[in-house]
Amino acid sequence: MNESIRDTRTIVIQLRDRIADLIQSEGLRPGEKLPTEAQLTQRFNVSRPALREALKLLEQEGDIYVEHGRGRFVSAISAVHVDRPITAFESVTDMTHAYGYTTVNKVLSISEEVPDATIAKHLQLEDKETVIRLERLRLENDNPIMYCLDYVPRSIVPARLYDVDWSGSLLSLLEQYRHRPRMSSASVSAVMLPQSVAERHDLKDFGPALLITETCFNDAGIPVIYAIDYHRGSHFTFSLVRK
Repeated sequence: MNESIRDTRTIVIQLRDRIADLIQSEGLRPGEKLPTEAQLTQRFNVSRPALREALKLLEQEGDIYVEHGRGRFVSAISAVHVDRPITAFESVTDMTHAYGYTTVNKVLSISEEVPDATIAKHLQLEDKETVIRLERLRLENDNPIMYCLDYVPRSIVPARLYDVDWSGSLLSLLEQYRHRPRMSSASVSAVMLPQSVAERHDLKDFGPALLITETCFNDAGIPVIYAIDYHRGSHFTFSLVRK
């Protein structure tokens, strides 16, 4: 994808989120009118075309509606709030803290390897490019609550693997290399932990899990993480809005 197209797309998505935040922070109720295009372009210091694209996204998502000749208005869906929305993008460290957990990350393995076809496709890698494979457990009071596999293009982290502290937030770590993820494309399914993982790491009592597989993108729309995270079902719940 052309870099300028990626940059424009990212700006529009960020602007959409800022307008959505404005609706919440200003306490706009369903049926109330949004500020005019002129007011919004001045407030956010953006171009009129970018603003219109962001507003179009909000309209497509049902957060606002248009009455021709009158303006744009807040829809009923904007008044719906849920705790821990599954669509929210945040670091696993921040998410576990929001649940009230004080977790410790245990690094099970770290290696550089040639990715399989699925991982290479999600990370848009060329032939012979390698990835960093990071395998970790999240522990709460020595109790495993998440099993995580992360794949990062090796080119993003040029340091020697053993010189890097992999026990903290991966998003914060990638920020040091100017590749902090800002959004992701994810899929969710209810599964059991793979038997091979449960046996290898003594996780036979892990139980049912919510598997979230996601590709994370930086500001330029470049994939920087392919993550496979098993959330222990007894410890995590997520909410969603259906429309």
